Amino acid sequence: MAAPPLLILDSISFTLGGAPLLNGASLSVSPGERLALVGRNGSGKSTLLRIAAGELQAETGTRFLQPGATLRYLPQEPDLSGHATVLDYVMAGLGPADEPYRARNLLEGLGLTGDETPGNLSGGETRRAALARALAPAPDILLLDEPTNHLDLPAIEWLEGELASMRGALVLISHDRRFLSGLSKATLWLDRGITRRADRGFGEFEAWREQVLEEEEREAHKLDRQIVREEHWMRYGVTARRKRNVRRVAELAALREARRSRVRPTGTATMQAAEATGSGTLVISAEDVTKAWGERTVVRDFSTRIIKGDRVGIVGANGAGKTTLLNILTGALAPDSGTIKLGTNLEMATLEQMRGSLDPDRSLADTLTDGRGDQVWVGGQPRHVMGYMQDFLFQPQQARTPVGKLSGGERGRLLLARALAMPSNLLVLDEPTNDLDLETLDLLQDLLADYGGTVLLVSHDRDFLDRVCTSVIMSEGDGRWQEYAGGYSDMLNQRGEGVTARTVAAPVKAKAAAEPRPDSAPSKKMSFKDQHALASLPGQMEKLGQEIAVLEKWLADPGLFSRDPKGFQQRSDALAQRQQALAEAEEEWLRLEMLKEELGG
Repeated sequence: MAAPPLLILDSISFTLGGAPLLNGASLSVSPGERLALVGRNGSGKSTLLRIAAGELQAETGTRFLQPGATLRYLPQEPDLSGHATVLDYVMAGLGPADEPYRARNLLEGLGLTGDETPGNLSGGETRRAALARALAPAPDILLLDEPTNHLDLPAIEWLEGELASMRGALVLISHDRRFLSGLSKATLWLDRGITRRADRGFGEFEAWREQVLEEEEREAHKLDRQIVREEHWMRYGVTARRKRNVRRVAELAALREARRSRVRPTGTATMQAAEATGSGTLVISAEDVTKAWGERTVVRDFSTRIIKGDRVGIVGANGAGKTTLLNILTGALAPDSGTIKLGTNLEMATLEQMRGSLDPDRSLADTLTDGRGDQVWVGGQPRHVMGYMQDFLFQPQQARTPVGKLSGGERGRLLLARALAMPSNLLVLDEPTNDLDLETLDLLQDLLADYGGTVLLVSHDRDFLDRVCTSVIMSEGDGRWQEYAGGYSDMLNQRGEGVTARTVAAPVKAKAAAEPRPDSAPSKKMSFKDQHALASLPGQMEKLGQEIAVLEKWLADPGLFSRDPKGFQQRSDALAQRQQALAEAEEEWLRLEMLKEELGG
């Protein structure tokens, strides 16, 4: 018998700005469930997650959380104010029974020490700290809203492994297809205020969505044909049986009302880059380029030739120097040595990673027109701002909305709209996928595939890199960069490994008289994670041994298979799983014991 749900939202309604955002939405989360929550930007995914977390009150509907169940929520924009250090912030999220070692261990895995001051963190560091706080208590339910935003590839892959190994339930909003596909076992689609659920992972979502929309279209067509038949009867049918006639008139009115009230799917964004006159065949040539910041060399003896029509991805860990390399290649930053040659007739349009160029107090329309009337110049041709806004799924009533009131996804679409209006034959995109919904990502991919110019792209989205890039420039460490043909997966196949976190050398201290000689071995100690594992593994092994003994006793019954073949198979599978787990636990315990002995206890 299936375990009862830990969290239930039923018939949730919520209105935002006069329009119903949620209209009877539901959510059910069972123990250990892996649920992808998907839908367009602005469909209410974050709102539904906030209601699930108890941070927002629904107008109608009910929320039930199983008594004693623990729940943690990661918002899109975490607030770390009121805490002296990152470790204080993470520890404040622990309950009385939670292990403090988890906080330090997670911060270490995410590349933080815990001593950082919250006010000095970058966007990526803030996201890592908030992830550590959400994960540290090992909650029964974990609600994550865009957890991969501002994370680099090593952190994303680390987080995938951490979430895959957790026992609690997971509800996940993300634009990262590979991340969603790898972690989800069920999908909840939020569309036009209601939710639909499929007990299949995100990898099968798009095929299922198309089936649902095709069925809707068939039902709408049947409704329209029924109305036409009833209207024909009204005009030409016999007038006998007055009561029946009155009933059919009422039914026709009901059918017309059903058609009027039918909510149609939101349209797709219409993206088209304004292309300038074609550039020369050779777009960028770099020869033995080197760039250092202080004593650290970010780019070392790098050479490449980028030809018209290339789509080049630049990947590496945060701090590897991706943006520096991008600026050197586009001529925005001079190298310390080596030469950069830019091709002829280059017209460059840039989508920057940071959203700082957007004035939060300026309206959406003024941002697109630069305050000059109601016309947007797209590729040298005037377009009315309302029509251009609708190409990017903005509603006319949003024209006077301040940019600061837009969601993260809407700000991303606004930046795209502004960048793509500029005539260009070289598109420079620094993290364009942040906050975009999956449908908009599809359209951006199609646009880049059809774009007649050249594309330089910095991204941590592996699926996006695979779909778009003709080559990938990869950080190899120590300022070295190497170009690989194909997308991210092709680079993995050629290189044998993905992006690893950048290591930072510890500062060199002045030698004191009491310091050990250089040839003496530095003192080492086991990590918090290894110490905890060494202490907890014996108990785990004992428990697995007991479970194995019980299962072996059950399977020793010679009549079990004939009485209950299904139960026999389930116990056989469970026995094999526990025997494998015990073997792995014993091997890990032995490794840690040897490490402890090697490090002197």
